[in-house]
Amino acid sequence: MQIISQLLSGFGGRFATELGIDLKAGPEERQKWFLAAILYGARISGQLAARTYKVFAAQRVYTPQAILAQGWDNLVVLLDEGGYARYDFKTATKLLKVMTSLQEEYQGSLERLHEVSQDYEDLELRIRTLAPGIGPATANIFLRELRGIWAKATPPLSPLAQLAAEHLKLLAPGLSPKKALQTLEDLWHQHPLTGYDFADLEAALVRLGRDFCRKSPHRPCPMGEFCGG
Repeated sequence: MQIISQLLSGFGGRFATELGIDLKAGPEERQKWFLAAILYGARISGQLAARTYKVFAAQRVYTPQAILAQGWDNLVVLLDEGGYARYDFKTATKLLKVMTSLQEEYQGSLERLHEVSQDYEDLELRIRTLAPGIGPATANIFLRELRGIWAKATPPLSPLAQLAAEHLKLLAPGLSPKKALQTLEDLWHQHPLTGYDFADLEAALVRLGRDFCRKSPHRPCPMGEFCGG
């Protein structure tokens, strides 16, 4: 299907892949993405969040043990180096609380957290209750990229992805998030693209929705030939 092929070639797949993280490779990679998702979850540009993650990754500071070993002051330094200055104090505190909870409640293992969760709702709740400030947006960012990897990672379709899919006429307007997700998944299964999976399609739609669909209509859109918005 040309529209899906052009969307993925132009906007890319998973945000994790863009950061050099292979979520299918194992628990350590998923731990890296958890840190990145927390950074993406703040009201900061995706570019600054990605740059800040790379500062942490370069120092191998992404596991609970490594983050806790840094202490608050050193975390602030790393956050500032990445350009996260506006949220540095608050984010350093949040990271310490999140990783402390992960250590104490799940032996420092996200895989353990997933294993003991009963279903998606329980999984999301456990992630959100690791610390104050882990809200629905952060949980969605983290879990939507784990579709097809963690059995219980089945979050609702991102509102940005739904907006973009409506503009591209892949979805009818006004569908419930559940129905919209099922419709898009059915479409993907009919028109899969080698080297990608559904989570890649959702990530591409999120980028389109974030950068074009919800912004000024006067900005030229790379998908404009397909747009009905």
